[in-house]
Amino acid sequence: MPVSAPPSLPFSRWWDAHGEWVEAPNIRRGGNSGVQRLHDEAGRTLYVKRQTDHLHRSLRHPLGRPTVLREAEALRAVAALEVPVPTVAYYGARKHDGQWHAILVTEALDGFLDLDTWYRQPQAPARRAAMLHQLALALARMHHGRWQHGCLYAKHVFVRSAGAGSTIDIALLDLEKARRRLLPDMASRHDLDQLKRHRGPMPDADWADLLLHYEHARRALRRGRPVEH
Repeated sequence: MPVSAPPSLPFSRWWDAHGEWVEAPNIRRGGNSGVQRLHDEAGRTLYVKRQTDHLHRSLRHPLGRPTVLREAEALRAVAALEVPVPTVAYYGARKHDGQWHAILVTEALDGFLDLDTWYRQPQAPARRAAMLHQLALALARMHHGRWQHGCLYAKHVFVRSAGAGSTIDIALLDLEKARRRLLPDMASRHDLDQLKRHRGPMPDADWADLLLHYEHARRALRRGRPVEH
């Protein structure tokens, strides 16, 4: 069923908003989807994913449900597991003239680069080690909560190098295909197999280190122990 927009943020405001296209509308899933970048009154940079009849079907929703509703719910659930993801500013859907219109608005990740781009820049060994540790921790927390990203490519892993030291921030994007699995290992196998095939310029040695950090974090989480940042 449609998600009602709160009076302070009417659905039509976002639907009619204009900005720079960063992903031109493309036809898929029987509808179309595109992303624009714009700025609100507070000066925040926002990304607006706008979709028409872009649906996913399941046993629970055999007639189809707007995919942005699924993605917004996944973003909030994964964020509750302390996995860094974009902040959801607004989401909603409505039917208009027999078509589903749906919107997901997220805050920009200032200063972040996708993993492909980050690796193509010179990185000190300490920063590479810190990045692998933080990425492993994020994935371990997500999988421990039985969430599967579903489209874990290097282009959907974002990295920010903070300051002159080895401080690293990680964020996971594009959870449109994310879903809850019955067991953590099911989520883990799918995502790690996918990332291994689509990790871009990450060298084999870094991939091996990532797996070591990941298994250490998984063991700590299973035992209920705190995992170091």
